Amino acid sequence: GFVVGYAGLYQALAMFAVAYFIIGMTVLSVCAIATNGALDAGGAYYMISRALGPEFGGSIGIMFFLANVCGSALYVLGLVEAVVDSFGIPPGQEVGTGIHVLPQSYWYELLYGTVLLALCLLVCLVGASIYAKATFLIFLIVAAVLGTVLVSFFATRPLKVPIRLPSLNGTETDNGFFTGFSLNTLRDNLGGEYRVDYTTGKMMSFSSVFAVMFNGCTGIMAGSNMSGDLKRPSYSIPRGTISAVLFTYLVYNLLAFLMCATCNRILLQKDYGFLRDISIFPPLVTVGIYAATLSAAMSNLIGASRILYALARDDLFGRALALAKKTSASGNPVMAVILSWLVVQVVLFSGKLNTIASVVTTFFLLVYATVNLACLALEWASAPNFRPTFRYFTWHTCLLGIAGCCIMMFLISPVSASASLGFLLLLLLALHYLSPSSTWGYISQALIFHQVRKYLLMLDVRKDHVKFWRPQMLLMVQNPRGSARLIDFVNDLKKSGLYVLGHVELQDLDMLPSDPLQPQQDSWLSLVDKLNVKAFVSLTLAPSVRHGVRQLLFTSGLGGMRPNTLVLGFYDDEAPQDGLARHPAFTSAREEVPLGFPPLRAPTTPKLLSAREYVGIVADALKMLRNVLLARQLESLDKAWELRRAASPPPTIHVWPVNLLRPDSARYADTCSLFLLQMACVLNMARAWRRARLRLFLCVEAGTMPHAQEEKLRQLLKDLRIQAQIQLVPWDAITRLHWQNSHGPPGGPAEEEEEEEGVVNFPTNTTQVSDEYVCAANKLVLAQSPAPAVRFLYLPRPPADTSLYPLYLHQLELLTRGLGPTVLVHGVSAVTSTQL
Repeated sequence: GFVVGYAGLYQALAMFAVAYFIIGMTVLSVCAIATNGALDAGGAYYMISRALGPEFGGSIGIMFFLANVCGSALYVLGLVEAVVDSFGIPPGQEVGTGIHVLPQSYWYELLYGTVLLALCLLVCLVGASIYAKATFLIFLIVAAVLGTVLVSFFATRPLKVPIRLPSLNGTETDNGFFTGFSLNTLRDNLGGEYRVDYTTGKMMSFSSVFAVMFNGCTGIMAGSNMSGDLKRPSYSIPRGTISAVLFTYLVYNLLAFLMCATCNRILLQKDYGFLRDISIFPPLVTVGIYAATLSAAMSNLIGASRILYALARDDLFGRALALAKKTSASGNPVMAVILSWLVVQVVLFSGKLNTIASVVTTFFLLVYATVNLACLALEWASAPNFRPTFRYFTWHTCLLGIAGCCIMMFLISPVSASASLGFLLLLLLALHYLSPSSTWGYISQALIFHQVRKYLLMLDVRKDHVKFWRPQMLLMVQNPRGSARLIDFVNDLKKSGLYVLGHVELQDLDMLPSDPLQPQQDSWLSLVDKLNVKAFVSLTLAPSVRHGVRQLLFTSGLGGMRPNTLVLGFYDDEAPQDGLARHPAFTSAREEVPLGFPPLRAPTTPKLLSAREYVGIVADALKMLRNVLLARQLESLDKAWELRRAASPPPTIHVWPVNLLRPDSARYADTCSLFLLQMACVLNMARAWRRARLRLFLCVEAGTMPHAQEEKLRQLLKDLRIQAQIQLVPWDAITRLHWQNSHGPPGGPAEEEEEEEGVVNFPTNTTQVSDEYVCAANKLVLAQSPAPAVRFLYLPRPPADTSLYPLYLHQLELLTRGLGPTVLVHGVSAVTSTQL
């Protein structure tokens, strides 16, 4: 009567259609999730949390708990209104007469609500079995009342119904009319006529009427809320819910038509209990109203308690809900029922039904939207294990349900909708950072996998272009304890590219009962999390380190995301230092042995890798057209200290883009030199290194027009958009040492052996460079002050003769001795572009 009285038949039918469209889409989603596996206590909360993860599940669980709590209070207040309407002392009278003996005031109505809520509490405390029996009895009563009401529309003769309304002067009387079936009455009631509600004194509108009406449709979750108490929830929930939705939709539409055809507007708007006045047996209607409202209040109260119990059992809120875990001997969550009852009692202080109707409706719509979202996410993730036996849904129905819920939320009350979404976001953030990890599975991971796979297939390596090149690093780590700062440094070098931590375990799988790498995987992933680096982990078994690195170079990455640069620590005799023990992420007293990695190698313990094998790895990577970086003494780089002194003077990055071991072929514009410049620039672009300054050293000899070389290099830097300070470094004395020990003057055989660009042709210059020359070159680099944060040097190719590998490594060691953090760089691919 309330709905059709203000909205008229057309708008009332539209409201029912919209409400049941939203509900219908949601019911399809509920049935799909309910038939995809075993359901436990918690209903919609259980479905959402197991589908979307603990953050969404916990936050929506709280919202759904509040929706049921407010819904229970709503129905109790509605029952109080009905009781007062039947037995209350009429306004303006001090003493009641006949059956009208109940005083009317805010506090008296609160008392009546408290008594009725206590009755609901007693039923719910006994348990689900007595609740089920009580609701079945109520169902029979309501069915009988409904039959009586339908007969009354046809059997009752036209009559005048006196209506007493409160006013400033006491009471005023108006007359409503039951006209029987009348075309004129139907015509008058077709359109809407919004006026002030006599119970609240507020002006009614489409949204406020819809909010009140929608609360009569929220019972679709009553069955799913009892999922923990049903014997076969996957069987019962779809059948019971769909039957209830279809039945109530038909009844609501039938009653709306009958009321509009038989009752005038005054009767519909000013007497919400008019069905009792026109019934052939009025007391039965009163009993039916009380029974239906009491049933709805109990349903919401027991639903709220089951949701609270499920939240407490999942430990998402820790000790805050620990009390709600306690159950009776029969398994009834009595403490959850009592806590829910207390919250409902607090909500009763709002006083009027229509006051909280919009809040309740907003909460329920938000929950329904999330149920649809959960089903949509499961459908879009295309996981093989999502195969519900209920198949009458698609992602279109889920999307329509979400859209309908969101639109109606804001139409009903923009303020309530915005506040609810804000509260939901706060709960999401709190649970994301504070709740423990769960074993339910995260739908976000399935969706990410689904999308990443599609985009990886779209990433075509044949469309690569030098303009969009980025470093994709494979860092080989023997033991993370000695490589913490190197791992962090390479993370700065990757420039949003792929970063893989590789590790080779020297074992033979044929001799082992199981894969030894699986137990280590979690430790490596935890290491990545604690160091806060954006890296993948790739572990492999191999008979030698060289074979293992080959495997990782061949197999790491996927599609267009494969490492193009190999990073190795330097091979020297320095004792490794435990960097994890001093790292801020591992300084807590609880982690004396961080992540279970083995202790570092003792200085006297032989290495797992020989010098020849180490150089062989570098040669293998260059053969496979991978760029190579050798990092020495990076564990001595205190990046935090460098940044603290960034104000004055700022830290510097020294760049030597010339092959210091090949003074007879020193050039600044070959592929390797440009790659070295690119890597130094990439480091300078990282957030932590933006205040550092690049210093580029140009080695010049007398009589070679150094200023022309400087201008040419400056133009190159300008074309490459690299900001760097160029410093001229005379090195005549250094090169003189080389020519004194070499077999010929400049332009002789040594220069003829210079490698061609793009051709894998190992130089034989190694034997022509003396230790005296290399030490002099080392002093030249070391003499440039102030000392930089890190140095980038040119890494020459290994010699073609493998017997010279130890000598080659010895020269690299002399060249970088005492230089501090140093990166030796050799590039094989073009990485710079001067074009748009």
